[in-house]
Amino acid sequence: MTNIIDGLKWRYATKKFDGTKTVSDADIATLKQAINLTATSFGLQPFRVAVVTDPAVKAKLSEAAYNQPQLITGSHIFVFATKTDMSPEYVDGFIHLTAETRGLPVESIAGYGDYIKGSLKGREQSFLQAWNTRQAYIALGSLLAAAGELKVDACPMEGFDAAKFDDILGLTAQGLTACVIAPVGHRAEEDQTQHHAKVRLPLEEMFM
Repeated sequence: MTNIIDGLKWRYATKKFDGTKTVSDADIATLKQAINLTATSFGLQPFRVAVVTDPAVKAKLSEAAYNQPQLITGSHIFVFATKTDMSPEYVDGFIHLTAETRGLPVESIAGYGDYIKGSLKGREQSFLQAWNTRQAYIALGSLLAAAGELKVDACPMEGFDAAKFDDILGLTAQGLTACVIAPVGHRAEEDQTQHHAKVRLPLEEMFM
């Protein structure tokens, strides 16, 4: 059995973290790498991630998340913030980064940038934001899988007031809006959920 399957069997949506335990800098760095290496449409990475550790900020975020305790007891809070649009300028920046990374003249891949911009031209803002949000959720999956392998606990959460998160973290001015969060840390011994059997469909029912 591979390590990733072991990790996915081990992980669960942690209901209570041990607030005395902090996730190591090395593990946080690995989680960031996993997020950054996530597959996204065209490779555009149309989201950013705030990693919150400051107790005062965590307290404000907890209040904006209906006082759910994971935001207080978790070691770090990963806040996935999606871009609210997809501008031609952003695509141009991606093309320049691609050319620089691969040692290519920008002109040689300009056509790819034009193709991306053409495929998005005329799309409504609501479509673009929803499309960007889906990319952030792929990254959330990468975070959860990597955390499981590291034996770092995590809890993906949608139960929060996005507008308040945007205000607390200054996201709106950056053209971003919070879409999903994941506090990470180490499970508390008294969290009984960790002992529950994982409920999943049989493989023969899931796969056709």
